[in-house]
Amino acid sequence: MILKNLFAVGAFTTLMFAASAFVQKEKIRETHPGFSSENNGFAVLELFTSEGCSSCPPADELMGQIEKEYINRPVYILSYHVDYWNRMGWKDRFSSAENSQRQQWYTRLLQSQTYTPQLVVNGREEFVGSERNSIETALQNVLFDTKNTSIDLSAKISQTTVTVNYKTAATDSQNKLLVSLVEKKSSTQVEGGENEGHRLQHWQIVHQQNSISLKDASEGMTIFKLPDHFSHENWEVIGFIQNLKTGRISGAAKTAVQ
Repeated sequence: MILKNLFAVGAFTTLMFAASAFVQKEKIRETHPGFSSENNGFAVLELFTSEGCSSCPPADELMGQIEKEYINRPVYILSYHVDYWNRMGWKDRFSSAENSQRQQWYTRLLQSQTYTPQLVVNGREEFVGSERNSIETALQNVLFDTKNTSIDLSAKISQTTVTVNYKTAATDSQNKLLVSLVEKKSSTQVEGGENEGHRLQHWQIVHQQNSISLKDASEGMTIFKLPDHFSHENWEVIGFIQNLKTGRISGAAKTAVQ
């Protein structure tokens, strides 16, 4: 009986300590929204998805939820619509061969399968894109355990282009700065394929992505073609630094389009 009581007391103490630590973290998050950015981490979530895949809408929806829940945190979401589902009865208007090639690059790097919905976190780990518990755990790990290399971004529109100026202290022959023009939210009425008859919601859609070598210069500019029906309030630019050998992402930032 005494031994059982000791175990019970020990378990209760451990539980109380864990609860106290959790509450403390939550207080820090609430009172210091920039805490993780100033002290440690960030998260780049890259979702590979398709309107032709019946398993993808829950993952798309999850990205919308995370975008809302982490709005004041350094969490950067990019949704890449792949094109290999297009032959299955519905052509995804957001899809591109470049997006599929990026996923295949991750497949080789992470020694994983190519599938949708697939989510890659900070270039290191991959998950099924709708597995909320696994993704939340990965999010908390990187937000508190990584260091965000500084990137300064600004973006301005003209009649035909979006010009992005960038500056970073990261210079390495193995690093590239990937800058993406992102539509925050859109929807499609699907008329064929596995999602026929459904209106699908999408968040953080990558329309264009430019790759910039940081070997010789840590500042400069890159230009995107201005998309049709562009509205600056529904678009943003996200940039992140990635090691091409390891896939590791060492810094990320975003900016509104002025």
